[in-house]
Amino acid sequence: MAIGTLVKQPDGYTAFIPDEFPSTGLLDFPPAIIAKAAQAERLIGKLDGITHVLPDADFFLSMYVVKDATSSAQIEGTKATIMDALEMSAGVSVKETDADDILYYIKALNYGSKRLSSFPFSLRFVRELHKELMTGARSSHFADPGEFRKTQNWIGGTNLQNATFVPPPAADMHNALADFEKFIHINTLMPVIQAGILHAQFETIHPFLDGNGRTGRLLITLFLFERAILEKPVLFLSSFFKKNQQLYYDKLNAYHNNKTNDWLHFFLDGVIETANQSIETSKKITALRESDMRKIQALGKREATSGVLFLQHLFKNPIASTAMAVNSMGFTRPGGQKLIDRFVEMGILKPLDETAKYGKTYVYRSYIEIFND
Repeated sequence: MAIGTLVKQPDGYTAFIPDEFPSTGLLDFPPAIIAKAAQAERLIGKLDGITHVLPDADFFLSMYVVKDATSSAQIEGTKATIMDALEMSAGVSVKETDADDILYYIKALNYGSKRLSSFPFSLRFVRELHKELMTGARSSHFADPGEFRKTQNWIGGTNLQNATFVPPPAADMHNALADFEKFIHINTLMPVIQAGILHAQFETIHPFLDGNGRTGRLLITLFLFERAILEKPVLFLSSFFKKNQQLYYDKLNAYHNNKTNDWLHFFLDGVIETANQSIETSKKITALRESDMRKIQALGKREATSGVLFLQHLFKNPIASTAMAVNSMGFTRPGGQKLIDRFVEMGILKPLDETAKYGKTYVYRSYIEIFND
């Protein structure tokens, strides 16, 4: 089924002009797509159920977000790692990195999750999300944060003539966005299929000068969250897209080359794989928490009480220092260092730099490694 056509423009380049959306036949899915979508939604439900019984779920969610933010930024060329982002967030980073790209993504996701409690999923919401993502970012001078583009952009190549793909010109873009917003409010589709189509259509329209990929990937999770398929935004596909980056691009190209089912099969495979991995991650987190809680409970009563609170903080940001224990946990400096020393003795924390003599930073490496798998 066709979703648009390539049209020669007055300036000589060829741009993609979307048909009225959704086009005739787009929503007539073959049985294989329906079956795969049903499996995906069953696994999303299982994952959502696990997060309900996961202790300190909101703390663990922070690391899921960091992982997704890192993968999404890396797709766009960011070199920073999860550790770079955690160190920058904890205020202990001393090296030059582009980890701020990751932190802006986290800020935008947190903003979007809260905003949806009082505001509808709409074009205005999409613009607000982009503004949070791009304001202050390295490329923000080019991105025009929160504003749909007024000029032509392109993907790949060095100019409009040799580009891999040229999205619709601004006038056609606004027509496509109006259809896109109407499609958001259709409530007769399986949400996981609708999320997949929304992402591909958004990337086809490419309505911003920069940040389209990261915004589009945020919209997947936030749409499922808004539809209450997820009670917490715990399904993040960026790692799957990063692992299969060229295939991700190929399948998006297939979508606007009118092979929409090729894209949907890939997208649903990603949901299934990611949900399964997240379920396993949740089990590993629970096992690690129980193991480390047993170590802490073996301490004296006062130390155990402080240790439990400290461990909970490490689940949110697994980078620790004496200054963090003082500022975030309210410990005295000697008390904070003593507790950190206890955590090192128990094998929960390890020094980030064994050679440092002063102002040491410590890392909850076993926890980070679960997310790095």
